[in-house]
Amino acid sequence: MLRVIISIIFFLTGISVIACDYSVYKPENYNFSSSSGERILFIMDFSNSMTEYLEGKEKVDLMLDTMARILPQINPDTSIGLRVYGHKAGFTAMDACRASSLLVPISPSSARAVAGALYKTKPRGMTPITYSLKQAVKNDFLGFSGKKRIILLTDGGENCDESPCDYAMELIKTRKDVNIDVIAFNINDEDDLEQLQCTALVTSGKFYTANTAAELAKSLSNSINARKDVDAKIITNY
Repeated sequence: MLRVIISIIFFLTGISVIACDYSVYKPENYNFSSSSGERILFIMDFSNSMTEYLEGKEKVDLMLDTMARILPQINPDTSIGLRVYGHKAGFTAMDACRASSLLVPISPSSARAVAGALYKTKPRGMTPITYSLKQAVKNDFLGFSGKKRIILLTDGGENCDESPCDYAMELIKTRKDVNIDVIAFNINDEDDLEQLQCTALVTSGKFYTANTAAELAKSLSNSINARKDVDAKIITNY
């Protein structure tokens, strides 16, 4: 059923698929700025699987290293914030599936605060993606008008008995001001990828796959610098 939904979205929006080879990428010379009035919220994965190794380092360290290079390049006038999930194991599965916290409220000149909060956070628990998205839309953007963008970075699919795709489809019935970009970091499960693709596409966001540190850096920089005057697009790295 999900494949049918995604196929319909492709047909209606005329989505193009871009395949890129990101063998080497260095973002040090870039200066990122969002479109006028847009707010950006990073939702970052600190589930236990982020302690797995990739290219000789834990995935969480690759994420932190990449963010440390990219955050200083964001224009201070750009309003950004940080929400994390999976940073608490919880005593019960329900607790673990509510482990999502806004660590840095959305505001200008907050890149340093975001970096500091990231380095203080450790991977521990589960992957409550849908709950995190719900909290972000309901609470984190409260009082903000204009365009709102979520950049979701995850190394796995939802594992808390919810569907981010279903939530995204419900969201667009009442909200057209929120775009969700999704970066699938070292994910191979087809069902998880389909759910995450759907989450991005139905909100006119972009979907990126990243299986190396270089691809992760490219995906994050593209998402931060993305213009939202085009329809949803899938960007893959092969």
